[in-house]
Amino acid sequence: MAIDNKKNGMNRCPHCGSTDTTLDVKTGNLKCNFCRSQFKGNKVNAYGGIEGLKGDVIGAGAGDIIPDEKVILTLKCPACGAEVVINTDEVTSARCHWCRHNLSVNEKMPNGAVPDLVLPFKTEKKFAEGKIDEFVNKRKFFAHPVFTKEFSSENVMGVYLPYMIVDVNAHASLSGEAEHLVKRYTVGSGNSRKTYYDADAYNVSRDFDLMIDDLTIESSSDKLRQDLKVNTNNVINSIMPFDTDNCVEWNPSYLRGYASEKRDTNVDILKPAVEMQSKDIARYQARQTMEFYDRGARWEKESLEIKGTSWKAAYLPVWLYSYYQQDKQLMHYVAVNARTGETMGSVPINKTRLMIVSAIVEVLGIVLGWFWFRFWIGVDMDDDNPALWGALGFTPGFIFYWVQTNRYRNMSARHMHEKDTKSDAKNMKKIDELKEHRKRLRQSRIQGENGNSVQGVLAKNGAKMMGEKMANYIGIGRMFGSTVDQTPIGQATIEGAKVKNKVAGTIWTIVIVAFILLLLIIVLS
Repeated sequence: MAIDNKKNGMNRCPHCGSTDTTLDVKTGNLKCNFCRSQFKGNKVNAYGGIEGLKGDVIGAGAGDIIPDEKVILTLKCPACGAEVVINTDEVTSARCHWCRHNLSVNEKMPNGAVPDLVLPFKTEKKFAEGKIDEFVNKRKFFAHPVFTKEFSSENVMGVYLPYMIVDVNAHASLSGEAEHLVKRYTVGSGNSRKTYYDADAYNVSRDFDLMIDDLTIESSSDKLRQDLKVNTNNVINSIMPFDTDNCVEWNPSYLRGYASEKRDTNVDILKPAVEMQSKDIARYQARQTMEFYDRGARWEKESLEIKGTSWKAAYLPVWLYSYYQQDKQLMHYVAVNARTGETMGSVPINKTRLMIVSAIVEVLGIVLGWFWFRFWIGVDMDDDNPALWGALGFTPGFIFYWVQTNRYRNMSARHMHEKDTKSDAKNMKKIDELKEHRKRLRQSRIQGENGNSVQGVLAKNGAKMMGEKMANYIGIGRMFGSTVDQTPIGQATIEGAKVKNKVAGTIWTIVIVAFILLLLIIVLS
C-alpha cells in the first residue's frame, strides 16, 4: 500500500521526515539518503472508469502552458530558507545546496510544465550501454568511419521525456465490402498462362463501443517533429510501449541523477494525433473479427465518435545516445526503453562503401537476371506469378542498397500504437451479408483494400522510400509475404497489372541506365 509522503507540500521520507530521497533503480522505490529506508510512490492510473468518460478531463499537469511564464525561477527552500535559481527549460526540479532538500516547482509553475505522473527508471546505465553496444556492433561494416571512431556508449544519458497519457471513450462504426476466396486456378500454359480467383463478396459492417487505455503520445514539439531529413526521432517513438500502469504520482525525487525535458505542447495541439490513432485502433479491433475474409476488406465509411477523454502529463524514462552527423547535419539517436529494454537506433552510413558493394551485387544480379529475363520475356504478369520477377534479377544492387540503408537508419521504425495500446471493443454489432459471387478475378486481394491501413503514424513509413506502388510493381511485397501487420509494401496490389514485351524492355533499359549512373557516382565521389 502506498503511503502519502507529502507533508506541508514537501515530499518527505515517511520514517524520518527527511526530504533527501532518490530512486533505487533495482527496487523501483524511493530511498531515503538519511535513514536508508525505502518507500513506494503513490500508484495511479489504474485501468477502469473509461466507459464513464464524458468531455475532456484534463489533469493539473496536462493543462495549457502559460506562454509568459518565466523560464528562470528563483525558488525559496521551505526547509532552510535558502534561495535556489532554476532554469525550467532544462530541469523541473532542483536541490537545495545547503540542506539537500529536493525542491519542487509544483507551486511555482501551475502551468502544465510539471507532469501529473512519472514512471521511474527500472534499468541501470550499464545495462543500457550493453544494449547500445550490441545494436551498433551489428552495424559496423557500413557505419560511417567518423562515427565508428567517435562512438562510445558511455555517453548515454538517462532522460525523462514528456508524454501525454490519454484514455478514450468512443464509439466506432465501419462499413464496406470484404471478399472470401472460393477458388484459385490457372488457365492456359506457357506464355499464355494466367492465374484467376473466384471469390464471394460480402457487405460488412462493424459497430461497437471502444475503450482505449493509456494511449501514449509525445508531448515535446521537438520529438513530435519526425522528419527523416533532419532527425531520427522515429526510433525514440518506436521503443514504446511503456508499462504506464506502473506510473506513480509526480515526485521530483525520481528525477535526481537524470535529465528531463519540459513539455511544450498543449492538449489542443495533440488532439488530432489522438483522434487519428484512435481510428487506427478501431480499425485494428474490427480486423480481429474479419478472419473469414482472407482476401481483405475495403471500408467505404468510417466514423469515430469520441465521447470523452482523460489527459495526464507524464515523464517516461529513456536511455538516449545521440550523435550529430556534421556532413549531413543530421541528429542520430540510439534509444533504450528504460523499463523494457527495447532498443532501436540510427547509425550513420558510409555511403561510398555501401555503393561499391551494391554495385558488385548489381553486376552479379545482371548476369543471373538476364537468363531469368529471357525466360519470362513476353509473359503476362499476374499477382502471384509476375513476369517482372525476372526484372528483380536486374535490380539486386538497388534492393541491397535500400535494405541496408533501412537496416542502419531504421527509417520505417515506429510505435505500433494500433495493436500495442490496450483497448477493448464492447457491444459489437456485426453485419455480414453475401452480395455476389465473383469469378475470374486477376488480383489476389480485394480491389482498394484498406482494412489494414494505419494513418496515425508520426514517423514517415519506410515504404515511401521506394514508393508503395513501385514496391509492389516489382514484387517486393510478394518476396516478403503479406500479413496484416506489414507496412503497405506487403499489402497493396496493382489493379489489372500486365507486363508485356514493351514494358519489360523499358524496365530493362531503365535498369541499365540506372546502373551506369551508379557507376558514374562511385567514380566521381
